[in-house]
Amino acid sequence: MITSTKSPADKRKALKEGLNSGKLLRFPGAINALVAMMIEQIGFEGVYISGAVMANSLGLPDIGFTTLTEVCQFAGPIAKVTNLPSIVDIDTGFGETMNVARTIRELEILGLSGCHLEDQVNPKRCGHLDNKSIVSIDDMVKKIKAASKAKTDANFIVMARTDARASEGLEKTIDRIKAYVDAGADMIFPEAMYDEKDFERVREICSVPLLANMTEFGKSKLLTTTQLENLGINMVIYPVTTQRLAMKAISDGLQSIYTEGSQEQILDQMQTRKRLYEVLGYEDYGTFDEDVFNFKVEE
Repeated sequence: MITSTKSPADKRKALKEGLNSGKLLRFPGAINALVAMMIEQIGFEGVYISGAVMANSLGLPDIGFTTLTEVCQFAGPIAKVTNLPSIVDIDTGFGETMNVARTIRELEILGLSGCHLEDQVNPKRCGHLDNKSIVSIDDMVKKIKAASKAKTDANFIVMARTDARASEGLEKTIDRIKAYVDAGADMIFPEAMYDEKDFERVREICSVPLLANMTEFGKSKLLTTTQLENLGINMVIYPVTTQRLAMKAISDGLQSIYTEGSQEQILDQMQTRKRLYEVLGYEDYGTFDEDVFNFKVEE
C-alpha cells in the first residue's frame, strides 16, 4: 500500500539470488506504476523499464533523447510500488564515466535493482534497427568500470549490453563480452541475437548471467521460456509488449468512439472500475480512514 513492503536492499538480494538459481527470471516491461503492480500480482519475477517506452511516452523516438532526470522520474515510481526487483535501461549512460557513476548512485537511491548500459554511439537507436554505430571496446570498458566502482550495494546489477552483433558479427561480439565481463559487468545483454545458435555460442563463453530480449517485430526469433531455459538464459525481458498492447487497444477504442459516437459498444474491452480498484488495493486504504472506502463498486 502506497509503497512496496520490501526494502531496495532486499529486492536486490532477491534478484542476485534469482540469477544464481538457474531458473529463468521473466521481466515484462511496465509502462507505469499500475502496470508494475499487475506484473507482480500475476506472478512474474521482476519488472523491466524500457528506454524505448520512456521515450515513446514523451512522444519521442528512442534515439537517446531522454535525460537522467526524466529516466529517474519515470523509473522511480515504478520501483517504489512493487516488491519485485526492477531493472532500467540507461541507454549509453547519459555521458562519460563521471555521468555513468552518478547515474548508478541515483538509481540506487530510487530503489532500482539494476540497469543496463549499452555500447552504441550517441545518438543511439533501437537495438533491432540497422546501421547502429558502436563505440570502441576501451571506451565501453571505462564506463563499465566506472559503473561497477560507483555501486554502494554489491547486489545492484550492472549489466553490459552489446549491440555489436549486426555490425561486427558474432565472434567480435564475443570478444566484447569477454572484455566487458573482465571490466566488472555483473551480467551481459547480447542485443539482437538472431537465433538459438547465437545464444548457445554466447552462453558457452560467458561466465556471468545472460539476458535475452524477446521484443516483437525485431531481429531476434521469439523464443519460449522453455527454449530460453534450455539455452541457459537467466533473464528474459518483454520490453515494449505492454505499451504495444495498450496503444493498439487505445487506437481501436478511440476510432470506435469517433465512428459510433459513444463508448457503449466497447465497454467489454475495458478494465472495469472494480478490477482497477482491486489492482490498486483501494479497499486496504479504508483501514486508515473509514471514509476512504465506504462504497460498493458496480461490476
